[in-house]
Amino acid sequence: MSPQRSNRAQLIEGTLRCLERLPPERITARAIAAESGANLASITYHFGSKDNLITEAVIEGLDRWLADISRRLTGLAGSSPAARFRRAAEIMESSRDEHTGLAHNFLSALAKAHHDPRVRTLLAAGYHRTRPTLASVLDLGSDQPGTDAAGLVLALFHGLLFQSLLDPSLTISGPRMHHAQTRLLRVLPDTDE
Repeated sequence: MSPQRSNRAQLIEGTLRCLERLPPERITARAIAAESGANLASITYHFGSKDNLITEAVIEGLDRWLADISRRLTGLAGSSPAARFRRAAEIMESSRDEHTGLAHNFLSALAKAHHDPRVRTLLAAGYHRTRPTLASVLDLGSDQPGTDAAGLVLALFHGLLFQSLLDPSLTISGPRMHHAQTRLLRVLPDTDE
């Protein structure tokens, strides 16, 4: 591996560690450089700015979180999509606390995306990559409706995650999640495709 790639990877890893333990406003370029063992100027060299680095690290962290959920679902191969969904929701809930910093910074990146085309492009690329991956993990299918269903699942998971960041009592998990799903399926009209 070339020194440049290694330094870039070091910066991502250092930023991920900062995301785990620091609130967004305390993640400075100096903190990232110190945590990663990289030169402060290498942030601009590799990423253009600290914000771009944080956004790329957030996306990497979210990809890793999804990969962890996927690994933990491997024992459910052949089970129904509903069972896989329930288990994925349980895994996400049980691992939420270890990813709170990541979630806060993801929310911050979403807010910046409106004004920063590079951040918007990075986040959109992450969603384009994640939707088919999640569709596969949940066995929703590899066609457009499967990818769209994965988009709805992401919206549900992210929305619940963001609500729980505001107030943990807003968390909906376990039996409450199951009952809420059942209620939605009962009251939403069935439509033909």
